[in-house]
Amino acid sequence: MVAEVLDALKPGSGGRYADGTVGGAGHAASILNASSPTGWLSGCDRDGAAVEVARARLASFAGRFEIRQGNFAELAEWVPVSSCDGLLDLGVSSPQLDSPRRGFSFQHDGPLDMRMDARQPLTAADLVNGAGADELARIFWEFGGEPNARRLANAIVAERRRQKFETTRQLAGLVEQVAPRRGKKTHPATRMFQALRIAVNDEISSLKMGLAAAVKILKPGGRLAVITFHSLEDRVVKDFGRDRARDYTFSGGVDVPELRVPRVPELQWVVRKAIKPGEVEVKENPRSRSAQLRVLEKI
Repeated sequence: MVAEVLDALKPGSGGRYADGTVGGAGHAASILNASSPTGWLSGCDRDGAAVEVARARLASFAGRFEIRQGNFAELAEWVPVSSCDGLLDLGVSSPQLDSPRRGFSFQHDGPLDMRMDARQPLTAADLVNGAGADELARIFWEFGGEPNARRLANAIVAERRRQKFETTRQLAGLVEQVAPRRGKKTHPATRMFQALRIAVNDEISSLKMGLAAAVKILKPGGRLAVITFHSLEDRVVKDFGRDRARDYTFSGGVDVPELRVPRVPELQWVVRKAIKPGEVEVKENPRSRSAQLRVLEKI
């Protein structure tokens, strides 16, 4: 959604931009190109391999960017406050999905890893082999909306007594036994793999902290573009935007007129509805079909 992001952020010469999920630097390169000759970009990614790819791809913009390995939740620790516009392109990248050794996908057999940052200790194998049935069921349901969460959790606990789970195909094979495909378009392990990835990388907590950090570094009138790929992420972004755009606060967890206290809102929606990729992009990149772009502006 490069064109949509550029339309939302409207980069120009002299502007400052933060890309919290730089990935392969596709968006970053477009932003730097559109903000030539003096635009500046601060970027980060949890994936060390992505950081190296991004630095190489942006070499022609030398002197106009800084890329660090790290979580976008930490952006406000090194990007100046009230200085820029921002972008968060969430989810897992195509290079991560396509690399068997990263363990994000069951399409290729590989170690049950799923870490975005290889420096972190917890892997998907640790979670699958160590968490209790209740915890696994909660993860599968809360982060994946998996209707067979309890059955799958119990089956995993029973199977790992016989042998530990080590590979993606091994785990996906068990899922197929417990919840057969039976003509469905999506593989029965899709939801569970998504849930494990989110849990391993603590993605929802990171997103909530990242959104708060983004507000701190946005300049007055600055825009934040967020691309989500599933309903759980999108709900977090919507709830965050709704809360920060509200002209009042309330206590007790219940929004009733009697408990409202007026306040100046921090953000406003640029557009109310999510922006979705066009037909051409979806045809060229089928993985973009679930993408949704939401744009907020700092008041």
